[in-house]
Amino acid sequence: MTLTPEILIELKSKLLIEKERIESEINRITKPSLSSDHEIIFNEIGDAEDENASEVEEYTDNIAIENTLEKQLEEINSALARINQRSYGKCENCEAEISIERLRAYPSAKKCTVC
Repeated sequence: MTLTPEILIELKSKLLIEKERIESEINRITKPSLSSDHEIIFNEIGDAEDENASEVEEYTDNIAIENTLEKQLEEINSALARINQRSYGKCENCEAEISIERLRAYPSAKKCTVC
């Protein structure tokens, strides 16, 4: 089944909503940086050893979260670009159509279920 304009609008809307959510989450744990896109916020809890350990743990957790969110944002932006280039919904490996069910479940999918 090919992507109708209505389904394409639905999927683009899902992508834009998810993009906004991810950007909001990134902004919650980071701050703008001159040297890169974002810099992880480092909350100073206190000077005691256990407080310092909590600070380091929170910081490293936020680095991992930020990396995951950045990857998801990159996938969403790539999907939105494919929509604009009219190549959305085609497998990047075999060029077969990606099923609408897969795209509804994972709108930034680049590959069909076979690949």
